[in-house]
Amino acid sequence: MFGGNDDTGDDSGTRDADGYERAREEMVERLAAREALSDDTLDAMAAVPRHEFVPPARRDRAYEDRPLPIGSDQTISAPHMVAAMVDLLDPSPGESVLEIGTGCGYHAAVTAELVGPENVYSVEYHASLADETEDRLARLGYGGISVRIGDGHEGWPAHAPYDAAYLTCAAAEFPTAVVEQVRPEGRLLGPLESAGGRTARGRAGGQHLVFARRRADGGLDRETHGRVRFVPMQDN
Repeated sequence: MFGGNDDTGDDSGTRDADGYERAREEMVERLAAREALSDDTLDAMAAVPRHEFVPPARRDRAYEDRPLPIGSDQTISAPHMVAAMVDLLDPSPGESVLEIGTGCGYHAAVTAELVGPENVYSVEYHASLADETEDRLARLGYGGISVRIGDGHEGWPAHAPYDAAYLTCAAAEFPTAVVEQVRPEGRLLGPLESAGGRTARGRAGGQHLVFARRRADGGLDRETHGRVRFVPMQDN
């Protein structure tokens, strides 16, 4: 595993030794009981110190199975959602992966545990988040992850083609540029806004997690999974 450096310069290293580490183990145990996840996914979740990716004032809640605010109206996804997305995308060692929406860097770090940090490329809209996250990733042993400030709709063409790409923010559709940057037979995953208006109770259709595989002709073969709730993708 690539990460695991808990030397933060404050008391979090000590706390990890007698509190956070056990909390992380319990989180993984809950995930294993709740979801049909691969051993590789569970190992990756166990390796990444989630408390390092949340604001200090919320670290006591870092291993609860819930999203938490990280600033700039963004959130870190609940552990079960990160695990489910990683498992669905099923990245293999050495594959190149594009992430749209770096946020605090937690999802990228979990992905890096499976493919290697040097194979993860992430685009973040908010410059302040991107700068903080680059520093955090480097400190925790994930400095090989590449982070770019920009519009996620444009992807990151310089490193294409990618074996897989995923969104950590909700969009009406997979961005065209991102689809084009994934190789034929490559995979895409993300929360997409549901078509069809209202549910039976009159509420908006919401979002669903959608997995897709790119065909040689550029089209997508899709699988729709459960309902989800993510912050919206930023538009310029």
